[in-house]
Amino acid sequence: MHTEVHVHGDISLKRGAGSVEIEQALRPWLEYVDVDSLAEATSAREEEPGVALDLRKRLLQICWTGWVGRNFHQALEAALSALCEFTDAATAIEVTYYQEDGRDEFGVVFVGPDPVTIERARRQRMIDDVAVLLSRQFGDQEVSQVSALIERLFDEQARQEQDPANATASIRGPVPGRKHLH
Repeated sequence: MHTEVHVHGDISLKRGAGSVEIEQALRPWLEYVDVDSLAEATSAREEEPGVALDLRKRLLQICWTGWVGRNFHQALEAALSALCEFTDAATAIEVTYYQEDGRDEFGVVFVGPDPVTIERARRQRMIDDVAVLLSRQFGDQEVSQVSALIERLFDEQARQEQDPANATASIRGPVPGRKHLH
């Protein structure tokens, strides 16, 4: 059974990152969709650029839709993980699965040069997402209070994860939703 998926995000690259290294990092994804190069990584939707590398701007632009099976998420995560060493800043890559029954599963994979930068991006994304939701009903002061609480929760979680007595695994995958990127 195949599912339509949309992958979206712009990745800022380090100075000196070359097309050969970027293509090699993305190899698990490229092999999964059965293409040999970035130039062939086109989207199923004509209006989308697919996977486009602009070395002059040091930018990897991803706006790609395709039909995938069960193991796509693992291939995508392997590719994005390999890409981390070539990134200049942390960014979120949005992944939306459009199920045949009408449900959408929305997830975010973070890419960045190191775990600390990625964690900061995750925190900021959470705060920004919650702030947008709250601002529909509440003012700036209330939104700031909740944002401060979210920061404290992340800090508390980080302290607990550093304590060997509280070591547990945490898996964050796609979540059900109805978010359409385009």
